[in-house]
Amino acid sequence: MVIINCLKKVLMRRVAFCACLSILLVATTIAATAQTLSLAGQWRFKIDRENKGTAEKWYARNLEDNIRLPGSMAQNGKGDDITLKTPWTGTIYDSSFYFNPRLAKFRQAGNIKLPFWLTPAKYYVGAAWYQHNVNIPAAWKGKRIVLFLERAHTETHVWVDDHEAGMQNSLVAPHQYDLTDYLSTGPHQISICVDNRIKGINVGPDSHSITDHTQGNWNGIIGKIELQTAPLTYLDDIQVYPDVKAKVARVKLQLNNNGNSSFAGQVVLSAKSFNTAKVHQTQLIKTNVSIAGKQTKSIEVVLPLGSGMQTWDEFNPALYALTAVITSKGQSLEQRRAEFGMREFTIQGTHFLINGRPVFLRGTVNNCEFPLTGYPSTNIADWMRIFKVARAHGLNHMRFHSWCPPQEAFMAADRVGFYLQPEGPSWPNHGPKIGLGQPIDQYLYDETNRMAKHYGNFASFCMLSGGNEPAGNQVAYLNAFVDYWKKKDSRRVYTGMSVGGSWPVVPNAEYQVRGGVRGLAWEKRPESISDFTAGIGKFNVPFVAHEMGQWCVFPDFGEIKEYTGVYRAKNFELFQEDLKDQGMADQGRDFLRASGKLQVLCYKNEIEKTLRTPNYAGFQLLGLQDFPGQGTALVGVLNAFWKEKEYITSKEFARFCNTTVPLVQLPKFVFTNDEVLEAGIMVAHSGNAPLQNTTFKWTIKNEKGVLLTQGNFQVKTINNGNGIPVGNVKWPLNSIKQATQLKFEVSIVGTPYANDWNVWVYPAKPEAIKNEVYYTNAFDEKAKAVLDKGGKVFLNIAGQVVKGKEVIMHFLPVFWNTSWFKMRPPHVTGMLIQDQSSAFANFPTSYHSDLQWWEIANRAQVMVLEDFPAGFKPLVQPIDTWFLNRRLALVYEAKVGNGKIIVSSADLGPAIDADKPAARQLYRSLLQYMASEKFNPTGEVSFEVIKDVMVSPSKYQFSTFTKESPDELKPNSNQIKPKSNE
Repeated sequence: MVIINCLKKVLMRRVAFCACLSILLVATTIAATAQTLSLAGQWRFKIDRENKGTAEKWYARNLEDNIRLPGSMAQNGKGDDITLKTPWTGTIYDSSFYFNPRLAKFRQAGNIKLPFWLTPAKYYVGAAWYQHNVNIPAAWKGKRIVLFLERAHTETHVWVDDHEAGMQNSLVAPHQYDLTDYLSTGPHQISICVDNRIKGINVGPDSHSITDHTQGNWNGIIGKIELQTAPLTYLDDIQVYPDVKAKVARVKLQLNNNGNSSFAGQVVLSAKSFNTAKVHQTQLIKTNVSIAGKQTKSIEVVLPLGSGMQTWDEFNPALYALTAVITSKGQSLEQRRAEFGMREFTIQGTHFLINGRPVFLRGTVNNCEFPLTGYPSTNIADWMRIFKVARAHGLNHMRFHSWCPPQEAFMAADRVGFYLQPEGPSWPNHGPKIGLGQPIDQYLYDETNRMAKHYGNFASFCMLSGGNEPAGNQVAYLNAFVDYWKKKDSRRVYTGMSVGGSWPVVPNAEYQVRGGVRGLAWEKRPESISDFTAGIGKFNVPFVAHEMGQWCVFPDFGEIKEYTGVYRAKNFELFQEDLKDQGMADQGRDFLRASGKLQVLCYKNEIEKTLRTPNYAGFQLLGLQDFPGQGTALVGVLNAFWKEKEYITSKEFARFCNTTVPLVQLPKFVFTNDEVLEAGIMVAHSGNAPLQNTTFKWTIKNEKGVLLTQGNFQVKTINNGNGIPVGNVKWPLNSIKQATQLKFEVSIVGTPYANDWNVWVYPAKPEAIKNEVYYTNAFDEKAKAVLDKGGKVFLNIAGQVVKGKEVIMHFLPVFWNTSWFKMRPPHVTGMLIQDQSSAFANFPTSYHSDLQWWEIANRAQVMVLEDFPAGFKPLVQPIDTWFLNRRLALVYEAKVGNGKIIVSSADLGPAIDADKPAARQLYRSLLQYMASEKFNPTGEVSFEVIKDVMVSPSKYQFSTFTKESPDELKPNSNQIKPKSNE
């Protein structure tokens, strides 16, 4: 029936082809000989707003409305329109939206646009009833009948006709109801009440298993919905435990006998590889079994795989299909199939091992972003695409933040070769707490046991965390949690919960996923020598960087048109309209591209810093893709659809994030030509085998691609590890006579692995410039007189800005987003530079921030240009947080009266210290430009408007209107903090 149903769907709906094909090929839990009845299609429906359906016996009558399943209420247009009183599931820390007069138009009926997250077409939290008629065939008499609901959200309550069949609540596993006693031959009515409220069990409103910050708190059933049959004696569970060294699989089976009579027969096991070029098949193993009526029996069978055994990892993800058959008196009664891979994911010291080989985890966090449906896909093809996109960016690992994906995600990861860390479906903070006897304590054990039962055989299920960033009596609870799982199931490794750096250490955790040892120390001059050795040194278990990155980029307004499903990007629409209101509608794409390049620069440098650290075990980015909630956190180089934005390709990203990455150690990136460039060459390797007889080639070219110098190093063997030294480069820079941008590249000959870095060289003793520019840091009557006479003025107002004093610029961009952290600085996310202007003729630059700008822009004041003419564009324009969209400037040129001026709020002038060669060179370039005929600003600004920047505060001042803040910003938010896990 499964095959027949799928073929019908293929003929009727070609768009469903991939989903059906995946079921045909890889269904893992349904007996091949079983009969099933799909319940997909039209159901009767009714919303139970007052929660009176049970009392009024709605299960005993026909409901009036209709809905299609699988699906959600919102997907079917059911529920309520969005208003300012919509009862969202999720914490809102920045409530200024509800009070800010500037945003009043987005609070009007018919124009509600929320900045916090994506907006669903309809919304409903509460009970809703779904009803379907079935006709049980006579052939099912004497068989076990189960109602299978693959993904229901969250609590289901089932009735058959007027008989109550039970209630289930799981966010991680199918809801399965044994309806044998209720479904006799003939017609019946099945009623399901689905309730998505947070009730007795509170996993936390920000948990990605339920929150509107990500997938949304939907109501419905979105996976496979069917009736399944089996004999009265059946296999209830199959768990496969690979033993790679012994070349056997230890298969643990649970048999249930629902009949009254005893059963005697055999269980027949075999396994066959199904995704490898060379097929490997085991011998049949037969085991006699007997079980009394109404009893359960557990048995263990050793299945030899022998010399032909194939192992699973990211490079060769060989998989086996285990077939288990129950026979009696020569007849096959039930056949079950389970997929598994022969692999061992273990720990040795501070390293993870896959089948005994060290592996470095290059991961990202999956937050359940599915903008078209608002719920996770149960289609293997969708998950294959996600993992392949991640793999193209050099990743091999994925963490599921406070949620567990459907079975199809594990199946896809198995095939691609991806190491997964699903989590208990809870962020027990912002309400619930662990270790205090609340219902969440037992629920996390129940849910992780369900995860192990349903997904434990999948080779990709290598790691398990209890959830995210808890509150409560954390250490005692999580120590016990880890100990429980270490004893119960050896197929994966365990940590307490994934946490930030301020959370207490859980000593019993087998590995740590923590913040605190990540980030870029760019309060000092950027370099590429330092690593994280000191930070991870106190841990004697593998350390994985928690939520690394979080570097923001400006919104891509071109993405709005992609929201054609349940969700609309009303947050993007708000930001775009506000940008237009601030007079910068035409700059949105430029802001995206420029801020994107800075974002990439940050990810590159942070990832490389982990790769330079010998005992670092891995990282989990937050994230490779954007996070649509928590104020709209645009931290990805991919959008929420896992699609590329226009400022970096996967191939470019994989140069610094890959199995093998060449690295360079530079004390700085900006030099003068009286210095010697000295650099160490290193490599990080996490391959299938050591690199043998490898040649590393290095080149230095100028910005025109002309080769200036080169060399190579020959290395006999590179084993797996980080920060492996290769050689040293020393090159005098005295042959460079003018300001030059260099590209330093290191490649591994005969491989695709290469990496590069920009380096700048400026004259140590620049020649004097003859000009008639009046330099001043006081915009006084003398400056006005010079301008009135048609003269030229360079005005340096560093430290004197009033209109813009509230805008804090670091060189690093906005972290996560300014809304979630209530406008915590920095507020600026990169700079847009008019690089084609002759002002930069002697200061090589692109249109975006790069490391030569660090000493110029870091901690510099910015100017708010709220009173400047419409369309006025600075030479250097800091890009404000998209929540405020203030028009900013760091350097601008203008006509003033009869004269011309350049104004800088960066500290540029003739007295720049020698340790700031880039700032000195920029100042020289601007003076040379002012001395030339090309200095002809088009924008006109009055003397008074320029002066006002140093006198009057900005007309708009951000107000939070509320005092509440995220846990990360609260003092003493965590207790019981052991110093280490040693």
